[in-house]
Amino acid sequence: MAEDFSVVVLASDLGVDARPFLTRTDEVDEQENWHDCPQYLGDEDFADLDLLHFFTLQGSDKSGNRIFRVVGKFFPARVVSAERLKKYIFQKISNECPEGPFCLVYMHSTVQKDENSPGITILRWIYEDLPSEIKERLQVVYFVHPGLRSRLVIATLGRLLLTGGLYWKIKYVSRLQYLWEEMKKGEVEVPDFVNNHDNVLEHRPLTDYGIEPDPFHLTEVQSSSFSLNHYENRWVS
Repeated sequence: MAEDFSVVVLASDLGVDARPFLTRTDEVDEQENWHDCPQYLGDEDFADLDLLHFFTLQGSDKSGNRIFRVVGKFFPARVVSAERLKKYIFQKISNECPEGPFCLVYMHSTVQKDENSPGITILRWIYEDLPSEIKERLQVVYFVHPGLRSRLVIATLGRLLLTGGLYWKIKYVSRLQYLWEEMKKGEVEVPDFVNNHDNVLEHRPLTDYGIEPDPFHLTEVQSSSFSLNHYENRWVS
């Protein structure tokens, strides 16, 4: 008698890694539970990843949570395996912030799917494999400059893929000025390109939603007198 099989259909334009859906259950069960193994707290050399500064411990937010800054553009997703990324993040949290609540400030500015985005399912693997104690210590994820694509993916698939309460911990931050409502300036280092991207979104707000493409890089030019921000006070009055 033929073996049972199932068919999973995924939209090709959502940027979702389909590998977790295509992996046999028995193969998954045979894999080791990595965070329970002492070897993941061994002496593996992560000096190359440290030099990238994509995952660094910074200050604290106004709620007293220690901040891990994540800069998406600095992460070379094409050359770093998901397994090595798991080990690195677990060791960073365990060694640099072994106790107390913490948060993530994820800067998504100018991230490209094929170059430096690990994918929502990779993030799901990492979060689910973390010990429950670390999951409980993670209080909030500040998602800076999410963009329309990221919002749609998380809104449509977030509850399915981001389990363990992670979906409800995500807080969108469309502008840096809103981030400073959660923490003091200087508590987290903001790269220049993130500030520049924020300025572009401030002068051309439709770019944030993919409605105003800029193939000629005209966003570097100051906006004209028709900028929405110039008339904000007038509309309010």
